[in-house]
Amino acid sequence: MLRLRAFRPTNDKIVKIELHPTHPWLVTADASDHVSVWNWEHRQVIYELKAGGVDERRLVGAKLEKLAEGESEPKGKPIEAMRGGSVKQVNFYDDDVRFWQLWRNRSAAAEAPSAVNQFASPFNSPPPSTKGRHFLVICCENKAIFLDLVTMRGRDVPKQELDNKSLLCMEFLSRSVGGDGPLVAFGGSDGVIRVLSMITWKLVRRYTGGHKGSISCLMTFMASSGEALLVSGASDGLLVLWSADHSQDSRELVPKLSLKAHDGGVIAVELSRVVAGAPQLITIGADKTLAIWDTISFKELRRIKPVPKLACHSVASWCHPRAPNLDILTCVKDSHIWAIEHPTYSALTRPLCELSSLVPPQVLAPSKKLRVYCMVAHPLQPHLVATGTNIGVIVCEFDSRSLPAIAPLPTPSGSREHSAVYVVEKELKLLNFQLSNTANPSLGNNSSISETGRFKGDSFEPLPVKQVKKHISTPVPHDSYSVLSVSNSGKYLAIVWPDIPYFSIYKVSDWSIVDSGSARLLAWDTCFDRFAILESTLPPRIPVIPKGGSSRKAKEAAAAAAQAAAAASSAAAAASVQVRILLDDGTSNILMRSIGARSEPVIGLHGGALLGVAYRTSRRINPVAATAISTIQSMPLSGFGSGGLSSFSTFDDGFSSHKSPGDAAAQNFQLYSWETFQPVGGLLPQPEWTAWDQTVEYCAFAYQQYIVISSLRPQFRYLGDVAIPCATSAVWHRRQLFVATPTTIECVFVDAGVAPIDIETRKMKEQMKQKEAQARAIAEHGDLALITVDGPQSLTQERISLRPPMLQVVRLASFQHAPSIPPYLTLPKQSKVDGDDSAIPNQIEDRKVNEIAVGGGGVSVAVTRFPTEQKRPVGPLVVVGVRDGVLWLIDRYMCAHALSLSHPGIRCRCLAAYGDAVSAVKWASRLGREHHDDLAQFMLGMGYATEALHLPGISKRLEFDLAMQSNDLKRALQCLLTMSNSRDIGQDTPGLNMNDILSLTAKKENVVEAVEGIVKFAKEFLDLIDAADATAQGEIAREALKRLAAAGSVKGALQGHELRGLSLRLANHGELTRLNGLVNNLISVGLGREAAFSAAVLGDNALMEKAWQDTGMLAEAVLHAHAHGRPTLKNLVQAWNKMLQKEVDHTPSTKTDAASAFLASLEEPKLTSLGDAGKKPPIEIFPPGMTSLSISISAQKKPAPANQSLQQQQGKQLLLEAPPATTPVSAPLQSDSTPGSAPPQSESTEASVSAALQSESTPAPMSTPLQSESSEPVPDNRAPGASSVSDPDSVLSGATVPETSTINSTLAEAPPQAPEILETSIPTTLPMSDPLA
Repeated sequence: MLRLRAFRPTNDKIVKIELHPTHPWLVTADASDHVSVWNWEHRQVIYELKAGGVDERRLVGAKLEKLAEGESEPKGKPIEAMRGGSVKQVNFYDDDVRFWQLWRNRSAAAEAPSAVNQFASPFNSPPPSTKGRHFLVICCENKAIFLDLVTMRGRDVPKQELDNKSLLCMEFLSRSVGGDGPLVAFGGSDGVIRVLSMITWKLVRRYTGGHKGSISCLMTFMASSGEALLVSGASDGLLVLWSADHSQDSRELVPKLSLKAHDGGVIAVELSRVVAGAPQLITIGADKTLAIWDTISFKELRRIKPVPKLACHSVASWCHPRAPNLDILTCVKDSHIWAIEHPTYSALTRPLCELSSLVPPQVLAPSKKLRVYCMVAHPLQPHLVATGTNIGVIVCEFDSRSLPAIAPLPTPSGSREHSAVYVVEKELKLLNFQLSNTANPSLGNNSSISETGRFKGDSFEPLPVKQVKKHISTPVPHDSYSVLSVSNSGKYLAIVWPDIPYFSIYKVSDWSIVDSGSARLLAWDTCFDRFAILESTLPPRIPVIPKGGSSRKAKEAAAAAAQAAAAASSAAAAASVQVRILLDDGTSNILMRSIGARSEPVIGLHGGALLGVAYRTSRRINPVAATAISTIQSMPLSGFGSGGLSSFSTFDDGFSSHKSPGDAAAQNFQLYSWETFQPVGGLLPQPEWTAWDQTVEYCAFAYQQYIVISSLRPQFRYLGDVAIPCATSAVWHRRQLFVATPTTIECVFVDAGVAPIDIETRKMKEQMKQKEAQARAIAEHGDLALITVDGPQSLTQERISLRPPMLQVVRLASFQHAPSIPPYLTLPKQSKVDGDDSAIPNQIEDRKVNEIAVGGGGVSVAVTRFPTEQKRPVGPLVVVGVRDGVLWLIDRYMCAHALSLSHPGIRCRCLAAYGDAVSAVKWASRLGREHHDDLAQFMLGMGYATEALHLPGISKRLEFDLAMQSNDLKRALQCLLTMSNSRDIGQDTPGLNMNDILSLTAKKENVVEAVEGIVKFAKEFLDLIDAADATAQGEIAREALKRLAAAGSVKGALQGHELRGLSLRLANHGELTRLNGLVNNLISVGLGREAAFSAAVLGDNALMEKAWQDTGMLAEAVLHAHAHGRPTLKNLVQAWNKMLQKEVDHTPSTKTDAASAFLASLEEPKLTSLGDAGKKPPIEIFPPGMTSLSISISAQKKPAPANQSLQQQQGKQLLLEAPPATTPVSAPLQSDSTPGSAPPQSESTEASVSAALQSESTPAPMSTPLQSESSEPVPDNRAPGASSVSDPDSVLSGATVPETSTINSTLAEAPPQAPEILETSIPTTLPMSDPLA
């Protein structure tokens, strides 16, 4: 729970420290007046500056700037060369700092009962003053340095411009009505406060007559009356109040009120926000006391000495849910951070933590003691506290995951008032909240347009909330840290005090206690009013460290705490998980005494549809950590009962957010069924928290850096994880998960998609329904019900497509102030340093107007995709959920906040996720049309393709996808025709001939465009035809086929596989005329392979042969003619051999590799070189069983396949063999085993032919002769490993068996494949060698 967040060692002691509210920046000044800005998140130094003396780098930079701007060298010494002197204060100043300073003052004032009417209107963001810059302001004795961290340009203001008085402290004032811009007040050594304008850099005002000593601290705050006040403390011990409203133009202002606060001087002043009361002032003085003042009467409420004998040097108001009674943190020069419990009445001072146990041991020398010199609590994240010490900067984190003690109750249907129960001290109270009547509850307040025509919701105005707090008469027994939760039905409220440990269950109707006992953890079932508790015996009471903090007493307390820790750990080990159920009569009954047979102690319980139990894995306790528990264990009532170092936790109470690195991935989390109490699934890593959907469809497990989201139905399935680190809590709202982190509010839209298991489950459910209906019918009518009458049945074939899961994260709120104008980009160069500020609001207004457009009928249309991020409420939050169309949150001060969800980009998504896709489409009319594609993709991911088609602004490409998803094929066809520009193509003629295309003159450009368009979307056309065939929409398929056939007629337009697919689909639709035309066009453009395939689909052998012959593919023609006994066989063989001989004679031999040969073959469908044949006999190659045309064959001839068609597919070549007439047809593949049998003429053939012939477009009739050939006996002289065609099925299916004459291995049979999916692949050219040569 307590851990070291960041540590930066330094050589000198840190005396001043300040945190930036929204960026992870920390500025420090050490005793040597060195100032550095450090990014504590990434452990990087952003800027360093020697402020006390003269910083040479700044001096050189200033000179270079002046030279660059053309200014001459000044005569006098530049201000940068002036020694700054001692650094008195360091601060950040930008729009973020200013906004949150005003927000803090205003919200503290609004707590007072008398201030309800004053602050009913929502807090408006102040207009931007720093123009996107981030200033680092350093107050030194002799000058003030203003440094812009964006541009690294600075401005030094010497004390001579401020009446030549030393500057001792500073504070930023609210902006005045005039053009003075941001104002900064400096407290002087003469007791006068001087106000400087950051626009003109001139002195604009003085506060005089209040102090006689030097001013030591300044702070602005707001009274409950709404008046802005400035309070100053000085060395004379006075606290003086001044008016900070600068509406009056007076140059000199006199004090409103003066109080004697401390003897010896006031050191610091701090504002404290009080729940349901007026704000208070806290002051610390040199007299070692801390005083608390009321801001209405300005009377002293309490004065204490936090640590006797030591004066406090820092004070901070604190409000952390893990320690609800600790309101003030303070530091003295020792190694602790001290906390004051119940400051106004008991005022017990406790050490919150011992810092020396947090830092690495090697940093602190054995003889050196750690000393704290300054401290600051983070203004927006109370779990972060930074301290400056003598060894460096320490940033501590105190349990960032603990939540306020509040639980929302279910809202009765029809009611607009919502309620939540919370605990304050020992009182149970009810918070009723609702949207104020000024806002339309269903729309939020940004659906309307203001006078300037911009969305109100684009500004930072929060929604007005009306809330009332009521007291419940039932008291609660303890005032320490408590965890509240409500049962599934909303009838019961559980409160657990983990530090006691104790729990109580209250009945919400009358607030009576129905169950109570000793337990540290409690988890509810999301489906029934069942809960599980971790029973525990009461550990011994832990002693409290008395005031004084002497070393002897601290050692005694440490020893007692160690004993208590040992007793507590043994008690925890003996604790067991017990399940109880609350019945309708309000009684509690034990269902199961002990869950799980595991022996490890339980450290976490997580409720939900399944009960999650986390077990402690064995961990070693290191000795340094063991000493850290002394001060932690001294606070039994106020928490932080866990941990010094990250490797040690005293009480693992299940709320401890940090785990040691070795523990992070430990599988120590088991899910159990609430019904059977048996384990479900295996062990998982322990999540920090779990969130289960009310409908038991989704669950989220949160880890340190991400959230894992899973689907629960029909089976547990991991959907994905979203990178939302350090999430503290989340609430499901249908398919939306609203997540709170320490700095942001995120919304995760979730959809499980459609997986195969979903389709199977759906089929099983349908079958079960049919069986149930049949069983009912048999029960009613007996065996007669089994008699069925065959009638015409219309089968509606529904296409269910799989859909991947979808996760989309949208950030709703953060602390960041949206930069109004990028720095130095849009601003013209001005003579003054920052120029006059009056033009800026107009520019902002113009920009806001430009973010809006007015649609038809005067509807306001949001131009932005998502709204600008709203302001996240400060501190830890409980996410209530979505009610009345807004997201409700409750903060640590028990105030309800509403985040608007009415920007159309968010509202449409929320409606779609909720299941109301029709309303989402209606709301989309308010969203700019350029964002409709984005929204349609989201709706498609959510499963609403049909509804998304109604969005008016979607692109045609997306419209086609949506139409295909939703089976609206007619619309898909129209989109395709529009996208491909092909409405007028393919209407009149079945296909465009080459002659037709060449004769077109007037329409030539249109035709070219249309063909290009069809080619671009060829895959979509084929998909559309298939979808139309699957759903019996033949007309749509024919329309698409017309266009595709027209494009197929053009040379090189469609790829080979697309042409084959087109042929099959034309044949399937009986478009024989169009198919015939396609074949002729393919022949005319030289695509013989595709033409033959189309002719084969057409079943025309003559046309197929013609296709091969006319395109020079004679080998395929010969093989086909031989297989079918065609009369043209002899002529084809002669022509083929002549062509081969011609190639050998006239083409010089060139070495070529497979890739270049393949590329060459794509350019021209001609034969590639067969190699240098020399003066060998003429080539004669024949199909199997055919005799020679020139000489008689006396010996077995070895076949030589030609590398003639290089567009072949590996693994699908046809076998080509030439046995003598007396031998069986299946000749051996290798003739190496018959030496001397080959005639000399075959050597040249073997040397020149390099790959097997093939033809993948062999028609089905070929298979008959091949099958008979392959079934003949194989000769005895067959080489081992030789193979022949032995699989008639492979031939029947259009695939063939490969053969290469140099491979000795048995080749596998080619698997049957459909002809339409055959694709071209690069063949490997294998050189042949003859062992006899």
